[in-house]
Amino acid sequence: MSQRQLDATWGLILGASSGFGAATALELGRRGMSILGVHLDTKSTLANVTKVGAELESYGVQSRFFNVNAADHERRRKALDAIAETVLPAGSLTLFMHSLAFGTLKPFIAPTGEDALTPAQLSMTLDVMAHSLVYWVQDLCARNLLRHGSRVVAMTSAGAARVIPSYGAVSAAKAALESHVRQLAVELAPRGITVNCVRAGVSDTPALRRIPGSEAIAEGARQRNPSGRLTQPTDVARAIAGLCTVDTQWTTGCVIGVDGGEDVVA
Repeated sequence: MSQRQLDATWGLILGASSGFGAATALELGRRGMSILGVHLDTKSTLANVTKVGAELESYGVQSRFFNVNAADHERRRKALDAIAETVLPAGSLTLFMHSLAFGTLKPFIAPTGEDALTPAQLSMTLDVMAHSLVYWVQDLCARNLLRHGSRVVAMTSAGAARVIPSYGAVSAAKAALESHVRQLAVELAPRGITVNCVRAGVSDTPALRRIPGSEAIAEGARQRNPSGRLTQPTDVARAIAGLCTVDTQWTTGCVIGVDGGEDVVA
């Protein structure tokens, strides 16, 4: 298969500076897709997106990055206005990827009120990691940036249906995200736009390292996985690239496991 089968296409990735978002940006860039990336980085982590941009440039594709809070409504609209000016002359987005990993990791019940999840933290986690998908898709459709053949992909996890210490707010967000994907898939099917979740196996990413007890989670997944290793961000990136390069128009509203069989092993 040609490595440039995505020439002259565009992808928009939320969370493009690290983890699954960065790996997917690079995999798609290698295949010829130009990348629009939204990320939220401070001076200490801006080197991540600079590195991604430089590698994309080496592949001969275009890239443009927006260092903004993807859950801020006004900043989203401003970024999309700029994105529309870039993309619309060439057509529409082939891929919109939602890979935001910013939420509060606290237990619901704790010895003191200060250690327990607050209403504001729960609302923020769901807004960033779930509801923002709906708002971005609404605005993308309003600007005609998603059309027949466009792919929408949102990153979920096995934690959507399992209990992990301090993961309650994120688990709720992932469950809501999967529900949003089902609803969007049905509403966008008449337009020929597919919407799916990708459920990655446990991966050594910045998001995993923020979870209390992440080392034990990783070791358990490594022992459970039939291949004896963790899922790599590149595994996920190749799967998402496959959704963009293979005729998967009839695959929508699904949670697609990319974990080497990890989730089916008790």
